Amino acid sequence: MAERNERKERIGVVVSDKMNKSVVIEVQRKFMHPTYGKIVRLDKRYVAHDEKDECKIGDKVRITETRPLSKTKRWRVSEVLEKAK
Repeated sequence: MAERNERKERIGVVVSDKMNKSVVIEVQRKFMHPTYGKIVRLDKRYVAHDEKDECKIGDKVRITETRPLSKTKRWRVSEVLEKAK
């Protein structure tokens, strides 16, 4: 039987929960610019599947790569790390 590769995981903050069973997660990535040495911050948004509709705006969550679930959804919420205050 073929071994399955490790799936990508990201940690981010929920910025929108207006859809049914879907949330938008914003993931921040910091890295040093190769030429200038400045710390650059990149924000990327992912649409993730939230089966139980438990995520609210401001929650810190871990998302996992999955098969395409719709036109834009390729991630699912694997766990809620921190609830919004």
